Amino acid sequence: MTNTVLFDYNRSSLLPFTYTRPVPELRLGILTIREHWELLIEHPVSFLTEDYLRDKFPVWKEQENLFLNGAVIPNIKLIHASKELTLGQRLVKNGIPLAAYAEGWPDPQSPYGRFRDIEFESEIKMIQQPWDIFSMCDWNIKTQFDLITFGRKSEPLSSSNRIIGSGKVFIEKGAKVECSIINTENGPVYIGKDAEIMEGCLIRGPLALCEGATLKMGAKIYGPTVIGPHCKVGGEISNSVFLGYSNKAHDGFIGNSVIGEWCNLGADTNNSNLKNNYSEVSIHSIDKGMMVPTGLKFCGLFMGDHSKCSINTMFNTGTVVGVYANIFGSGFPPKYVPSFSWGGAQGVTTFEIDKAILLAKEVFKRRQVDFDATEEKLLRSLFDMTKSAN
Repeated sequence: MTNTVLFDYNRSSLLPFTYTRPVPELRLGILTIREHWELLIEHPVSFLTEDYLRDKFPVWKEQENLFLNGAVIPNIKLIHASKELTLGQRLVKNGIPLAAYAEGWPDPQSPYGRFRDIEFESEIKMIQQPWDIFSMCDWNIKTQFDLITFGRKSEPLSSSNRIIGSGKVFIEKGAKVECSIINTENGPVYIGKDAEIMEGCLIRGPLALCEGATLKMGAKIYGPTVIGPHCKVGGEISNSVFLGYSNKAHDGFIGNSVIGEWCNLGADTNNSNLKNNYSEVSIHSIDKGMMVPTGLKFCGLFMGDHSKCSINTMFNTGTVVGVYANIFGSGFPPKYVPSFSWGGAQGVTTFEIDKAILLAKEVFKRRQVDFDATEEKLLRSLFDMTKSAN
């Protein structure tokens, strides 16, 4: 078995979500990109990423290594083509490196490496911008649903529920679903292990409710939507992705948005996802330090890991929030809230690093997760790193 390493690509353009993880750890459907690769190639992989992330996301080095582009959505043709590479060959698509088979430890992205390039003839899907996370989740949920459920039998669905449409519902062991209406006309609904859909929920697929996640009573979910592991969400959600361990437990609307891990949205938090004049939405690019067009009319909130907002917070169309921000107060916060911000529309100060660490420890403790020395080192590195961007 060849050692397989996923390398970061489009990393800077995917901030704030890649502040805290390699690109292939982004969740675009039921699975992260990394989990999708591992399911298809049938063995574990490691990461070639930024130095400050390597304690948490280590890389495994062997004499011979197969490098795969961690921003590319895996497909069977690409996997077959990468397995056919010999030492020193690299698979590319219009100049984009897709896979490289190397002896030793070269840079698989480098155009100056000693690789013999082979053009990949088939089409690829690749994540390039933050809004791709929710824009691509329809295709990913449907594709991954078929992969995960093939040849398997779903747990039974309680008779208190009603299914509309000819689509599929798959329930993993330990999941609970009661007194809810599930419409599968537009896509399947996947309910992960130990997940729960409480009474009165209205769901339109495609939906991925991942392991340990909860839909609170009366939630209204418009697919395609992904609720990552151990999230608790309620209110109204449309075409959005919650990466994991985040809460939006009460009423309020979140649409065409991406919410990172360990976030908390206070009761009646809402975001706008459509401008009053119906024009194209632009968002702040952390990488470029300026507003960039998205090409979308519907585009909402992008919130990095560990950020939080108070009750009744209102986010404008195309708002970007960095990591470890704490937002409160009346009025719309700025359309760009830098990392480690403390405040809102009336102005912000810096969220002090020691207070941020204490809060993170408490949040982890509530979910029975250990906030260890690796997490603290990563947090402190992010604090120093993001000073120049604030």
